[in-house]
Amino acid sequence: MTRLAFSTNAYTTVGLPEAVRRISDHGYDGVELLADTPHAFLADFDESDRKELKTALDETGLEVSNINANTATGYYDDAPPSSFFDPTIITADDEDRAWRVEYTKRAIDLAVAVDSPAVCLATGRPLPGNPPEEARRYLLESLEEITAYAESADVSVGIEFEPELLVECTDEVLRLCEEVESDALGVNLDLGHVAVYGEEPAESIRRCAGQITGIHLEDIVGGRRGKHYHRIPGEGDLDFEAMFGALDDIGYDGFATMELYTYPDSPDQAAASSYDALEQYVS
Repeated sequence: MTRLAFSTNAYTTVGLPEAVRRISDHGYDGVELLADTPHAFLADFDESDRKELKTALDETGLEVSNINANTATGYYDDAPPSSFFDPTIITADDEDRAWRVEYTKRAIDLAVAVDSPAVCLATGRPLPGNPPEEARRYLLESLEEITAYAESADVSVGIEFEPELLVECTDEVLRLCEEVESDALGVNLDLGHVAVYGEEPAESIRRCAGQITGIHLEDIVGGRRGKHYHRIPGEGDLDFEAMFGALDDIGYDGFATMELYTYPDSPDQAAASSYDALEQYVS
């Protein structure tokens, strides 16, 4: 049976240990850790930080559902407030791309340290001067190195697709998994992204059966082809009953993680309301 988790990326006004403790107050079985500033920017996340995190996890009893390594804004001294992905594993600059590959390996190390089954990773966008065919070559080279490292650590790497990224839909992520041919590579399936692209979330779940490393949840106003803005379940148009039904149909027994970074000023309310809305599907 699917279990519920909540991502710390909603709690960016507090440190990581406090975010873990506050999430534990709302009934969740799991917590996703943001591998970026202000929580666990891995270039600076030292042994004392890791010990504080483990203490919070031990005190709360929360399991770690996933290490969210989609972004690395801590790389910049003056990063803009909006979410972006660079440097990525498809970045044209060799040094920046190598940095991001190593950063992803550090995320895998953190997964091992906190018993997380998976790390999620976005491909990023092909920027000017880096056409998609060249970006895809970089992607395959990067993933060859990352998946070899993940296999040795017994950690899964879930590609999280999103509209406008190099890998942006179900067809493309499944094609990528087939091409890479690594047991460590799978899909971190964000069902809001599925809907925004114009696909049916329940159908995408069924198509990705056996390759899902984790689920991200949020509601979307407009449903399929709606606006990409993460909302509390019930405040949009997604059919959560159908989605959880599809997860049950494929025998998924991992975590479904609420990802509500859009509520930095009211994360406790977002966490509590989301749990109340979804509890019926996992009890």
